[in-house]
Amino acid sequence: MAINKEGRPSFLVESCLLAFGLPSVGEVELAREWEAAGSGDALICWLEDGEIVVGTIERFLSFRSGAPRYKFSSDSLERALKDRLSGALTASATMEACRRFSVSCAVSCGIGGIGDVKGEEVCSDLSMIRDSGVVLICTSPKDMLDIEATVGWLLREGVRVLGDGGDVCTGYVFNGRPVRLSGSWRGGDLRPPLLLLRGIAADKRMQDEEILKRAVCEAKEAERRGGYFHPAANAALDRLSGGYSSRLQLASLLDNIRFAAKLELNL
Repeated sequence: MAINKEGRPSFLVESCLLAFGLPSVGEVELAREWEAAGSGDALICWLEDGEIVVGTIERFLSFRSGAPRYKFSSDSLERALKDRLSGALTASATMEACRRFSVSCAVSCGIGGIGDVKGEEVCSDLSMIRDSGVVLICTSPKDMLDIEATVGWLLREGVRVLGDGGDVCTGYVFNGRPVRLSGSWRGGDLRPPLLLLRGIAADKRMQDEEILKRAVCEAKEAERRGGYFHPAANAALDRLSGGYSSRLQLASLLDNIRFAAKLELNL
């Protein structure tokens, strides 16, 4: 784990994917893959009994094994704290936790954006990237969103959106139409507001777009029943791909953690 000059961790890891988005990956496998990736010191962020918890994978797995029910964004975090609730934190809530704890960077995988998701027509991930003073390292906005509109919103709001080694975003776990970014990051300036994207290799992504369509349909049905859209979509993707989507996302998150651990965030 990279530590800044004040002795604080230089990044915190979002917990939503780990709590809700990996149906085929149990606690034993998750712990094994986490350690194998050299991420044992990485700190994850979640909410437990109304307190923001920052802990290692071992501590988080104890929380995860209790089958948490809720997830909180930056918009719902304050109420959750007051009501002493427990749950996973989205990218936006993780950035808010970073802001409160003076941590420079948040690490995620697939993030929210602009799309047809109830309550997330313009996801709070975007405003927090703009306003929090925290750098976000992630893979991509999720495939069922309008990635072009998402990137366009950030650019109009003055956020630099850079690709690690490339200047386009081509999707998340599926291959999509290339969307032009601010540019390519090849080292150097990491001042916020900054979104740094690290795409999954195209040949590792899922190819059958019918799976995505079916997953979106199932997620919309879950949404109509009062459930969460993104966990339902991930559950469908997991089932329809025989677990491949979960392991692909976990591998990407772990790669983002390794990347963040090597950065010198002079913020």
